[in-house]
Amino acid sequence: MLVTNSLKQDLNHSNQFIVGLALCALGNICSAEMARDLAPEVERLLQNRDPNTKKKAALCSIRIVRKVPDLAENFMGAAVSLLKEKHHGVLISTVQLCTELCKASTEALEYLRKNCLEGLVRILRDVSNSSYAPEYDVAGITDPFLHIRVLKLMRTLGQGDADCSEFINDILAQVATKTESNKNAGNAILYECVETIMGIEATSGLRVLAINILGRFLSNRDNNIRYVALNMLMKAIAVDTQAVQRHRATILECVKDADVSIRKRALELVYLLVNDTNVKPLTKELVDYLEVSDQDFKEDLTAKICSIVEKFSQDKLWYLDQMFRVLSLAGNYVKDDVWHALIVLMSNASELQGYSVRSLFKALLACGEQESLVRVAVWCIGEYGEMLVNNISMLDIEEPITVTESDAVDAVEVALKRYSADVTTRAMCLVSLLKLSSRFPPTSERIKEIVAQNRGNTVLELQQRSIEFSSIIQRHQSIKSSLLERMPALDEANYLVKRATSTQATVSSVKSTPTVTSGGQPKLPNAPNDFLQDLLGIGLTDSSPSGGAPSTSTDILMDLLSIGSTTPVQNGPSTSNFIPPGIETKPVAVTPQVVDLLDGLSSSTPLPDENAAHPTITAFQSATLKITFSFKKQPGKPQETTINATFTNLATTTFTDFVFQAAVPKFIQLRLDPASSSTLPASGNGSVTQSLTVTNNQHGQKPLAMRIRMSYKVNGEDRLEQGQISNFPAGL
Repeated sequence: MLVTNSLKQDLNHSNQFIVGLALCALGNICSAEMARDLAPEVERLLQNRDPNTKKKAALCSIRIVRKVPDLAENFMGAAVSLLKEKHHGVLISTVQLCTELCKASTEALEYLRKNCLEGLVRILRDVSNSSYAPEYDVAGITDPFLHIRVLKLMRTLGQGDADCSEFINDILAQVATKTESNKNAGNAILYECVETIMGIEATSGLRVLAINILGRFLSNRDNNIRYVALNMLMKAIAVDTQAVQRHRATILECVKDADVSIRKRALELVYLLVNDTNVKPLTKELVDYLEVSDQDFKEDLTAKICSIVEKFSQDKLWYLDQMFRVLSLAGNYVKDDVWHALIVLMSNASELQGYSVRSLFKALLACGEQESLVRVAVWCIGEYGEMLVNNISMLDIEEPITVTESDAVDAVEVALKRYSADVTTRAMCLVSLLKLSSRFPPTSERIKEIVAQNRGNTVLELQQRSIEFSSIIQRHQSIKSSLLERMPALDEANYLVKRATSTQATVSSVKSTPTVTSGGQPKLPNAPNDFLQDLLGIGLTDSSPSGGAPSTSTDILMDLLSIGSTTPVQNGPSTSNFIPPGIETKPVAVTPQVVDLLDGLSSSTPLPDENAAHPTITAFQSATLKITFSFKKQPGKPQETTINATFTNLATTTFTDFVFQAAVPKFIQLRLDPASSSTLPASGNGSVTQSLTVTNNQHGQKPLAMRIRMSYKVNGEDRLEQGQISNFPAGL
């Protein structure tokens, strides 16, 4: 209160310097209470004769409005009148005050739209047309700071308002055409002008003018100017894609820039520019650059090219050609899911399998150091080796090549030896050789010797494959041909759905540990899903570094409940707890309880009964399905609880093939008994029951928690629902 009174006296002082000091202090330290008490004095000082006092009062008003937005209406009229001042310091602070008023109140925004636009246009016109003034000159540009403040306020006023936007279109066009672009201060004004044009309801011609200015920025030698131009063009695409497309060639040149920040931003912009009409030339440019790009940029560039090719592939042949070239140039940077998708497509494109195996064989001989290329090539040679040797399914664009059976085996053998440290590639090579032993019987003996070289391998996966494959070649001639038949066409639609689910799946964790990807052999698209994949609806793929040993895997279910490692359970016998290697469990702090041993003699409060009935809960409910849990404790076994689950169909259609699955933390053991039925009658006319037995090994310390998933069919279509249960009654 004393400070407020002191400031009030100073604000009413006859000495302008004392008044100025009080305004500075109030603008820096005032609280909401001080703002309310002293707002009338500051409002009065906005009408003072001295320009410096007006400027300080306007700046102090900004602080007051920020502290107490309700006071905004007190300053609206004064702010509009101050826009008629000539002093640039007063104008800049007033424009900033108007901007703050717009943020504080929608009433102030509407008031300023009606009353201050004319003044802003006059200020901008005067500043743009004024002659040289040394007081405000910056590199030959008159007061760029005032320019930019006014443009920002115009953007705030014109956003979402067609009438305001129309009123300021002419002055924006004037600023955009008259401002010099050979000076940095001029470029700052032009950039702000472009941002204002793109932020209001501007005419299409004005937007094209703004985007052309950004196109000129891209040709500037200054990296900062090019970077901000690329940033703004990314926003402009949403407003006028066609105008941005005209600068495609310049943007493509920026992808090849020496500055890594500009390269990455330009690559993101090119990705946004791709459409069905320009995908082929743009992809060709990017793939051509991939050949000469820096190693540290290849990963980003490869990912973008693969994404473009998959998204806009107009025909399978073009898709294959682009992917084969990317694998040849940057196969070490191609993600697993990309080459998995390529294998799926080749298995479905029967008319292109011969072309694919011949193209990959030639690429393998030329670029055998690219890991993903080697994997796809050896898979393809193993599947379609006879097409390679006999030039089957030749296309018109192909020239015949001469490849013997021995040449095909040589290529796979070289890959097997070259990638001696990579388990996945070697495993795929062994499978390919096994298949070639059936495709090319004369090479069977040689292949047996190559495969047998891994019988003593220290990696169990390779050792087991070697022993089993040798046995197939040597002892099971009668079934070998049928066992090693060509793989059936993989379900492309199903794979794409699973892949999309995989990329969207998010798993949270209490502990912020970095994600560790599985280092085991990746599952090919046709590999059967194990329970973990099925439960989560995602695939587990190999992302181990090239040439490295398999990395330790973090169980994907560890983060499922956000409470540490978990144990998956299916219908059937009980499973033991599984603790993944390298997972550190955090002890739970348990507060010791102090018990009065004599309290039971005098107190009428009963002790907790472990066998007391627990209330039935609704564990899960959606628009179509309801699950209730009832609980029963076993006498003398406080850790063990029997849960009776009741499933009710709320929909009007019967559910068939109903399956209930669950996952629990590692400190809990869970056994699921078979369900009473796999068919849920419609509209709640009957229900299905299933018993669960849970053993909480940290009973009394950690509560029960469970992740559930229900799959069923409706009229033959697969449906899936899942959820997390954390509302178990206490004491379980």
